[in-house]
Amino acid sequence: MLSGSGLNIHMLSGSSLKVLAMVLMAIDHTAAFVLRYVDAAWEPLFTLGHRDISYYFLMRCAGRLAFPIFAFLIVEGFLHTSNRRKYGRNLLLFALLSEIPWSLLHGGHLFGTSHNVFFTLFLGFLALCVAERWEQRQPDDRKAMRRMAIQLFAIIAAGILIRCDYGSSGVSFILLLYVLRNKALLRAAIGCCFLGSRWIAGLAFIPISMYNGKRGFIQGAWSKYLFYAFYPLHLLLLYFIRQAL
Repeated sequence: MLSGSGLNIHMLSGSSLKVLAMVLMAIDHTAAFVLRYVDAAWEPLFTLGHRDISYYFLMRCAGRLAFPIFAFLIVEGFLHTSNRRKYGRNLLLFALLSEIPWSLLHGGHLFGTSHNVFFTLFLGFLALCVAERWEQRQPDDRKAMRRMAIQLFAIIAAGILIRCDYGSSGVSFILLLYVLRNKALLRAAIGCCFLGSRWIAGLAFIPISMYNGKRGFIQGAWSKYLFYAFYPLHLLLLYFIRQAL
């Protein structure tokens, strides 16, 4: 897409980012839950330094980009939704629904030792609610500041206690993207540093930087809920594929 000043990189709508994140997530989960049990997936394609690069390795690397994009979309959804209560309710509802296929893939124990990423996104949503109130607080209201600081600590700690996917670091990452939402370069720089050993996930800031601020083609209730439903449905499909191997 060309603009008067040259190439316009802001060519991805929110819908495009959602589809990209879903594809990357499906690639990652296919490797993690199915191909890890297939010997051919581990065979080296080539060697880079001292590391053998296999299909499994490449797919897991690609999958690392999914969560930062989802985290960014949660912030955008929070900022632009017309109904915060409904938005949070949907996240919690699909967290509960997704626990069934998640549990099947992790030993078959419902609400077992770890929990799916929708719980992380829901906790991130709660953290954003508190962060917004923090920004709207009266500067001299120390009592409110202490209360909200305790609430944020409790929400982040919940990520550890319930062992949701990406845990407290995932919740904190969502909060970081919200705080730096108007500082794109700083958001990308600090976000990459925050990811630490998952540094390759920082490549997600490339498509994020191409976001044009528009909703895109995923509109209406059915399309929105299909996006939510993709997560538990693809986990269930992977479970049946793994069982068939």
